[in-house]
Amino acid sequence: MLNPRVASRYAKSVLDLAIEKGQLEEVYNDMLYLQQVINVSRDFLNLLRSPVVKSDIKIKAVDAVTAGKISVITTAFTSLMINKAREAVLPEVITSFIKQYKEKKGIETVKLTTAVQITDLVRNAIIEQVKKTGNIQNLELEEVIDPNIIGGFVLQTGDKLIDASISYDLKNISRQFENNDFIYKVR
Repeated sequence: MLNPRVASRYAKSVLDLAIEKGQLEEVYNDMLYLQQVINVSRDFLNLLRSPVVKSDIKIKAVDAVTAGKISVITTAFTSLMINKAREAVLPEVITSFIKQYKEKKGIETVKLTTAVQITDLVRNAIIEQVKKTGNIQNLELEEVIDPNIIGGFVLQTGDKLIDASISYDLKNISRQFENNDFIYKVR
């Protein structure tokens, strides 16, 4: 993050304004859309961070990408960021806004990594178990497929990590062989 303090302050301002205007959900969806655009288009991110491109051209480019897709509050906010030469921190502001929104709504993000796609039945069972054991009311499941874990799953929520993957077990077995735990040590 380029400047987390600045990003957090801008995000809080937009969050407070959206709450005041009763458009919190719209602005949240706008931020998700902008985050997706930034993640998909490296050129868009480079445009925002470029010191060579003038602010009026940046505003036109952002308007062209977001025309009819984001609310008036978000449009005014992005224009303000560009006019104040703070557009370089816009990706961090968006990330901070989403984080603050989830904190406000009490939404806990849980990251589930599996080797293959899971079924809806398994997904719902995992969600229910995490809600029950973690005492979490609102849960957002982020699914990642990583064939390198071979099998099993890795579940991460906040600072807690449950690694029940085959690759983790194999690494543990490998470490045991390195330590020669199976060979009687004669002194």
